[in-house]
Amino acid sequence: MQYDGYVTQTLNKYGVSGNRDLVLAIIYTETKGKHTDVMQSTESTHETIETEEDSIHQGITNLTEVLAYANEKGVDIWTGVQAYNFGKAYVDYIAKNGGKNTLPLSEAYSRDVVAPSLGNKTGDEYYHVTINSLLFNKGKLYKDGGNIFYAKEVRWNMRLIQLFNW
Repeated sequence: MQYDGYVTQTLNKYGVSGNRDLVLAIIYTETKGKHTDVMQSTESTHETIETEEDSIHQGITNLTEVLAYANEKGVDIWTGVQAYNFGKAYVDYIAKNGGKNTLPLSEAYSRDVVAPSLGNKTGDEYYHVTINSLLFNKGKLYKDGGNIFYAKEVRWNMRLIQLFNW
């Protein structure tokens, strides 16, 4: 993959080199590597993302923080991955609701917390068509509610990266 070298270098800097495939899967899930902000990390910083390297640095910083927080709270790693999309408070929500990321919990958090906090107080939805989304809820996401399927999509993309040795 195009960003493998810089991802590996940045992960080594943070001492979390085992997350290479996860970071590459996030890049693929977020932008397919076709945007300057490859990890869509502007939402986790007040700084401007001007280069792919800026995005990867900030994305890995944010990911490392949410994964460490997920570990501290005793929830599964996929809660931490979902929190990369929803924000760190999702970890607390899952810790209080069973400790494991599930689609029903992710959907409830999107509907009840994320979407209203960003202005969607009426439950407006839009279509996000993937196999998982079609099977779970006919492909619907809440407007301004993040992606309830995020952790599943990242996990799938990580498997593809490992399978094809990208």
